[in-house]
Amino acid sequence: MSLSELKKGQEAIVESIPEGDVRHQLLRFGIAPGTKVLCHARIPFGPIVLRFGGQEIAIGRGLAKSLKVRPGSLKKAE
Repeated sequence: MSLSELKKGQEAIVESIPEGDVRHQLLRFGIAPGTKVLCHARIPFGPIVLRFGGQEIAIGRGLAKSLKVRPGSLKKAE
């Protein structure tokens, strides 16, 4: 599924990021394959706000559509 399909409060793990400038931009933000993210908010007709690693960033819907994620939990296994 794409990042743009996450619902508010849903957790996921980034599976793939397209090559090119987008990849470099996301790596600077700390988002790479394997990063666990939480969909903190979905702004109507606007960006998707993610929380991960103690930070919060907004990603435009177009970019969010290009990121592949799989639903997952941020909680550590006990």
